[in-house]
Amino acid sequence: MVYNIHQRDIAAPSNEVGELIDSLASKNDRLWPRSEWPAMRLDGPLSIGAAGGHGPVRYFVTAYELGRRIEFQFTGPSGFNGHHSFTATSLTDNSTLLRHELSISPSGTARLTWPIFFRPMHDALIEECLDRAERQCGSSSGAAHRRSLWTKILRAPFAARIARK
Repeated sequence: MVYNIHQRDIAAPSNEVGELIDSLASKNDRLWPRSEWPAMRLDGPLSIGAAGGHGPVRYFVTAYELGRRIEFQFTGPSGFNGHHSFTATSLTDNSTLLRHELSISPSGTARLTWPIFFRPMHDALIEECLDRAERQCGSSSGAAHRRSLWTKILRAPFAARIARK
């Protein structure tokens, strides 16, 4: 079982951080770093049942609470049995915990592709989402995520294609 958590305390009210979650997969997506990564796309508006993904990762929305939480169930790649979610939880009037959780039980080839390929890419992508959230809310801690050498190597074959989109 893989349980992967990334979170950041954002110096902004929960409704402002929740708006970032609500913008996912839209033309005005303010959370997903789509200039650097494959865009998150869905076959309709952000709602339960909407299906899509990013790059080779496929999923559909299983839960959605406006301004608070979105959860996706994986449908691909093969062997990714589980879900991932974004949640905004108010800590104080001007502080919100933005959390991404991934829970999968990898099977088949995913037992190898998750730790070697998908995990380093996932970790970098989600940290860049959290950096973007801080910038969007005007609360950057100043220390943006830096990609590891391994992540840079893994991204190299895809980087030009992402930049053209």
